[in-house]
Amino acid sequence: VAAQISHPSGICIDVSGNLYVASKTAMKIRKITPARVVTTLAGSGTRGSADGIGIAAQFNFPSGICTDASGNVYVADTWNNRIRKITPSGVVSTLAGSTIGYTNGTGTAAKFNNPSGVCVDVSGNVYVADTGNNKIRMITPGQLVITVAGSYQGSGDGIGTAAQFYGPQGVCMGISGDVY
Repeated sequence: VAAQISHPSGICIDVSGNLYVASKTAMKIRKITPARVVTTLAGSGTRGSADGIGIAAQFNFPSGICTDASGNVYVADTWNNRIRKITPSGVVSTLAGSTIGYTNGTGTAAKFNNPSGVCVDVSGNVYVADTGNNKIRMITPGQLVITVAGSYQGSGDGIGTAAQFYGPQGVCMGISGDVY
């Protein structure tokens, strides 16, 4: 039987050539090896917000996904308003976020509003498209969440929080370190 991936919403590749797919309606993170072997890295398939190992973990509409140089996978767990980290061995933990809202802070003291995109820079900072808050946020390696751009809904250019976004859904790093 061929593997199936339900409603892929995010895709990323690691340094070893493994492809990771966020399957938003299946509530799973799938891994596809270069040999095309498909497995479930994490997610039980049941909607929830449990940290755990492999299929013991639960997601609620995972969307954006990105890997770092160490093979960790970061997931925007959209409807749980959290950013999750999955180690190469499948251990899922909450990196930042808790309930819906907007709060800068450390780890679960921070709040997001339906984050949908993530990207990791070479220093280990995780950038987040915080869709419902119309902001781009950054999570430092020490799990401190700060707002780097955006304020209110709109389309105004500006520096940092003087800029305006309308529901940003993706974020990406350029080779020069610029955030797009």
